[in-house]
Amino acid sequence: MRRFNIDFLGNKQYLFILSGVLLAISLGALVFRGLSFGIEFEGGTVVELLGTGNIGIEQVRDAFHAADVKGADVQSFSGDTNGFIVRTDIKEVAEAQQVAGKVASGLDLPANSIQVTTIGPGWGKNVTERSLIALAVSFGAILLYVALRFEYKMSVAAIITLMHDVTITLGFYALFGEEITPNTVAALLTILGYSLYDTIVMFHRIKENSAKLSKKTFASMANDSVNEVLVRTVNTIILSLIPVITLLVFGGDTLYDFALALTIGLAVSSFSSFGIATPIYVMWKEREPKYAALKKKYAKQG
Repeated sequence: MRRFNIDFLGNKQYLFILSGVLLAISLGALVFRGLSFGIEFEGGTVVELLGTGNIGIEQVRDAFHAADVKGADVQSFSGDTNGFIVRTDIKEVAEAQQVAGKVASGLDLPANSIQVTTIGPGWGKNVTERSLIALAVSFGAILLYVALRFEYKMSVAAIITLMHDVTITLGFYALFGEEITPNTVAALLTILGYSLYDTIVMFHRIKENSAKLSKKTFASMANDSVNEVLVRTVNTIILSLIPVITLLVFGGDTLYDFALALTIGLAVSSFSSFGIATPIYVMWKEREPKYAALKKKYAKQG
């Protein structure tokens, strides 16, 4: 198998600059644009119009506007039958049914061609709380596992990397105005697993090679370790992104938010394992007396 020989650790400042730019864009988008949450979190109503024939999006928007509903999000879909999915901020069931009746009348559609789903604010709050708990428990479990399996410095570096990946993914959602849905949360949890796996592979190789470290710095050994597993990382990300991008392009509106979060997250996490996690761990590790001495003795040779 071909082995790369790229000086990642020697050029870590450029990796940090790239990461810093992405984080600055993401944090700026989160602060100034904010996240847009779907009705599953904030409550609202989804109206599905089925068998709409030649009715266009503007006609649907006009029908909701005539029913005194402003800001309706209208998306078309096609399949066995053409139709639309319309999201509104209506939280009362009776009001939602009344609006649906007016829309059906305005578009000259039969009553059975409209399906109305209303989510109250209480249910949305419950979904939000459970999503945050799921993310918090995931971070805690990861921190504990890596600390027990390897060492606490690796666990801290892994958590920083995961926060880096999640922040950038959410930042791009804010930047492009994409809605956060339960599918997005599921994708974020998937990203955590993938990012951790990739990081653990590199940490495991570093741990193995550190046991026989001599006549070179810890950073040089870690850089060799990254290059040893880099082919595996490249192959994994390519094979992972192919089905996800296919899902993003051809999966339709229902799976779009899930596939989008996965695409962004997988791309970022493939970089962060060697661009963020490893440099942070190495810099911290080289403060230990043993490895600081090796750095002082062999740095010029490296």
